[in-house]
Amino acid sequence: MDLTPLQEAVASARTVVAVGARTQWRIGEPVAPDAAVVRAPAGVVRHEPADMTVTVGAGTPFGDLDRVLAAAGQECPLDPADPRATVGGVLAAGLSGLRRLRLGPLRDLVLEVRVVLGDGRVVKGGGPTVKNVTGYDLPRLYVGSLGTLGVLAQVTLRCRPRPTVSRWCRAPEPPPAGTRPSAVLWDGERVQVCFEGVRADVDAQCRGLPEIDGPVLPAGAHRGRISVPPGAVRPLAASLAALRGLRWCAQLGVGTVHVATDDVPALVAAREAAHAHGGWLLCEQGAPGLPAFGRPLPNAALMRRVKDAFDPDGKFAPGRLPLAGAPAAGARA
Repeated sequence: MDLTPLQEAVASARTVVAVGARTQWRIGEPVAPDAAVVRAPAGVVRHEPADMTVTVGAGTPFGDLDRVLAAAGQECPLDPADPRATVGGVLAAGLSGLRRLRLGPLRDLVLEVRVVLGDGRVVKGGGPTVKNVTGYDLPRLYVGSLGTLGVLAQVTLRCRPRPTVSRWCRAPEPPPAGTRPSAVLWDGERVQVCFEGVRADVDAQCRGLPEIDGPVLPAGAHRGRISVPPGAVRPLAASLAALRGLRWCAQLGVGTVHVATDDVPALVAAREAAHAHGGWLLCEQGAPGLPAFGRPLPNAALMRRVKDAFDPDGKFAPGRLPLAGAPAAGARA
């Protein structure tokens, strides 16, 4: 894959923001408006079904990647809410999908990254297979970096067998121990469960449960995602249920709670509840003027040192993350 046009665009710009499909553009603080917009190349570079890996341009829409893998009976469970989301955008935002309970966090899917740095150089981190990886785990560093450490240009991802059957059911309570759901969603009144695998196993686990078309998450003009320790979900839910105009749905066993409302004050109150229970609320949509993170990041000083090391000129996505202090001496941001 030719990265030369991307390298030249990055090297010649004073500040840069990498853009995908903008499906998660609200994640993080607003970027400086004068930053040059760049896009990573798209397309599947190489799919190795036997090794269960795939290499793609970071600008590839997830829907395109999923169709290629489906033809080989495989998938890469990035699970964005919108199939138009690009692979690089999903990784940069760092938001794991609804099936994290069974399939693990998003960062575990990334084997190798190729990143364009501020001077136009391409650096590689990781390797195409686990056994070839040595040194620092740079691929995981870029997951959730919101484009602040360089432009993700090309990535190699783990694949897995595509389940023969994937079925969502409504249940009166969470499934008992011994079952292996891919997701368990709870909104205080109903439980939605996803079972996947071969048909006989899914039929057995779903026996007696009404099937539904798919998961139903709270909708509203203003949305956020709360992260708390899994054990804090039920106490937090009691606080959220008391907030007028707020709708919520928790991923049990994971610690993620999706919230939505038509009124910004309700989202502010949900953020205060998240803080009271040792968590965070990240704004995902709407909420004009409301800070994306809500309070200082506890690791902001460390993140500043990492930012200074990888982006000494302060070129990438200026303002996206609220980092402690000014750029290090010698930086030209």
